[in-house]
Amino acid sequence: MSPRKLPPHVEIWQDRHGKTRIYFRRGKGARAALPSDVNSDEFREAYAAALAGNVAARKEQREAPAAGTIGALILSYQQSAAYIERRETTKKGYQSRIEALRAKHAHRTLSGMTREGIVTKILAPYAGRPGAALSILKMLRILIRHAIEIGWLRHDPSLGIKRPKIGEIRSWTDDEIAQFERAWPIGTRERLAFALMLYLGQRRADVHRITWTATTATTITLTQQKTGARLVIPLHSELRAILASAPRDHVTILNTSFGRPFTVDGFSQFMRDAIAAAGLPLECQPHGLRKAAGRRLAEAGCSAREIMSILGHKTLSEAERYTRDADQQRLAETAIIRLETGRSGNKSPKPIRKSLGIAPKNRGKSR
Repeated sequence: MSPRKLPPHVEIWQDRHGKTRIYFRRGKGARAALPSDVNSDEFREAYAAALAGNVAARKEQREAPAAGTIGALILSYQQSAAYIERRETTKKGYQSRIEALRAKHAHRTLSGMTREGIVTKILAPYAGRPGAALSILKMLRILIRHAIEIGWLRHDPSLGIKRPKIGEIRSWTDDEIAQFERAWPIGTRERLAFALMLYLGQRRADVHRITWTATTATTITLTQQKTGARLVIPLHSELRAILASAPRDHVTILNTSFGRPFTVDGFSQFMRDAIAAAGLPLECQPHGLRKAAGRRLAEAGCSAREIMSILGHKTLSEAERYTRDADQQRLAETAIIRLETGRSGNKSPKPIRKSLGIAPKNRGKSR
């Protein structure tokens, strides 16, 4: 039977030893080994059991990796305290990268690992996919640090490899924010989700799971999944008004159309659909609302530490990016005013508008 005629959810390929492997895998679920003869009764029985969800007894058994290989290093790292003590969300994020390295490079020896080899054999297949290449390089460097700590390597063979350049998610402009608000009026789930992201300045993984019990008349309390930071954030007047109009039928503030809490992936897709329906460009990503929150705080004259208190950054350097941009804009306007007044002979420069970068209050509701 050719691979094209295989039944649904069945994968077939040859491993590095030339042996044919056949697996059952539904979506991104667990992979279960199936008998190699796809025409046999044994295969049909095993496939029927897997299709029915009874795959626990037939999970693939991995061979023990050879000593001194990437496969052995992965196993050692996953058994280390450094890995075990990480948050479950972090380990879940590591899993796909670890499996990619294990599937394609478990046989490679650490003693033969060189910078050139990493570039040509491990990273080259991700040409044109800088985000994936960067993820693999980060995971490989975590493994290399573990190898050095346990004495399997004396130096880091990845030193000197430049991080793949990926496009940075940009902040939304005020015009784009206004366009979304026109498309999704107060009272819609889309506007509620948008307001929570913009006025709290948090990541999707934190916004989608906020509960009503975490809110008071003036604050929202949350713990960031990525950093573990506990934040108490005062409610912007616009967000207070939107929350006041939202139904409180469920534990979580944001829910699907079926009344269930969002998953982080489901919430991401919900936001992308709402952004597209508002006619905004692809560059307007959900995470850009967090960037917009930081930008607006900086333009309002907030210090780096004040921005940190809202966004939950751990270091000043992260928050200072926003203040540097705002300072550049203020200084640029000052410079142009001085140039104009200097050329006209007016020795008294005009005062800088205090509303620079902030919508004037007389334009209606604040954003």
